[in-house]
Amino acid sequence: MSTAEQAGRQAQALARRAADHPALDRLARVGLACRGVLYALIGVLAVQIALDGGKEQADKGGAIAAVASLPFGEVILWIMVVGFVALALWQGTEALFGGLKTADRAEAAFRTGVYVLVSITLLTMLLAGKATSDDKKSQDVTAKLLELPGGQLIVGLIGLAVIGLGVYWVHSGIKKKFLEELELGRMSPRARSVMERLGMAGYIARGAIAGLAGIFVVQAAITFDPDKAGGMDHTLRAFAGTPVGPWLLVLIALGLLLFAGYCFGESRWRRT
Repeated sequence: MSTAEQAGRQAQALARRAADHPALDRLARVGLACRGVLYALIGVLAVQIALDGGKEQADKGGAIAAVASLPFGEVILWIMVVGFVALALWQGTEALFGGLKTADRAEAAFRTGVYVLVSITLLTMLLAGKATSDDKKSQDVTAKLLELPGGQLIVGLIGLAVIGLGVYWVHSGIKKKFLEELELGRMSPRARSVMERLGMAGYIARGAIAGLAGIFVVQAAITFDPDKAGGMDHTLRAFAGTPVGPWLLVLIALGLLLFAGYCFGESRWRRT
C-alpha cells in the first residue's frame, strides 16, 4: 500500500471516529431540533401569508429573523449555529465515508450543502444584523449560472434535479421511507404511529414545495429570466395564487408544521 493510500485511510478512520463521537451525536440532535424550530416558524409565516397576505419572508431567512426578534434571540441563534454546523459535519462525513448507497450519499451531500447555507445565514444575521432571503439567493445564483456558456442548459438541469428531489420526497412520504432513518426499536407503538403521520405529511409537503420550485427554475432557464426562479417564500406564495386559493397554502403550511414535529421527534430517535 502506498503512503498516499495509507494517509487516505488514516484520514477516513479519523473522520469516522469524529463522526461517531458522542459529543457530535448530541450536537447533531440539537441541530435536528433547531431544524424543527425553523420549519415551525416557516409554517406559521406561511399561514399568515395565506390568511392576510403577510409580508414577512416565509423561508429560512424569515424564520431566522423571527428568532432574532425574540428575547435572548442572539443566544438562541448561536445555539442554532452550533447545531447546524454539527449537522453539516455529520452529513458531510456520511457522504464521504459513510459507506452508503449512491443515492443515500447524494442525499447526504445535498443535506450538507443545505446545513452549510443555513449556518451561513445564521452567522450573517448574528454578525450583520440581517439575513438574505432565499428568493434573492436563488435569483442571484440563477443569474450567474445563466451567464455561463451553456448556462440555460445548466439551470434547466438543476431545475429538473429539484423537481426530481420533490418527487423523491413525496415518494418517501407515501412509502414511509423515512422510517429507515429512525431507531424504531427504541420507540413505543404510539410514538411510531405519531412519527409515521408526521413524517408522511411533512415529506409530502416538502416534496410539493420542491417540485414547484424546480418548475420555476426550469421556467427561468427557458425564458432566460433569473427572476422566474425563487426560494421557498416565492414558491409558497405561488400556492396561494392557484385556483384553489389560499387554502392550498394553508394545507402546505400545515404539512410544514407537522414536519417540524417530525424533526423534534427525529432529534430523539434519529439513527446517527
